[in-house]
Amino acid sequence: MTEEFVRNRITQLRLQKGVSEYQMSYDLGHSRGYVYNISSGKSLPPLSELFAICEYFEITPVEFFDEGVSNPELVQKAIEGMKQLDDSDQLMILNIINRLLK
Repeated sequence: MTEEFVRNRITQLRLQKGVSEYQMSYDLGHSRGYVYNISSGKSLPPLSELFAICEYFEITPVEFFDEGVSNPELVQKAIEGMKQLDDSDQLMILNIINRLLK
């Protein structure tokens, strides 16, 4: 993991969410240039703020750093939905996933 990964990941997630740097900065309670400074490489968020950013995107820190998942927010929502299903419905969804992967 590099500083560039953190900057790029925040930008990727922000664009997927459809919010501007200014809006995200405002939503996180910072000045308008906060996210711009991160994205441009002028600064990095401290660990506590990285947790807030993950919460903002509704993902875990593990999902933030998982390079194999391009849209962790969507995956997290699918997992949360799956948790609410009974076993037979979960099995049906798993079968559909397996069929789509073939």
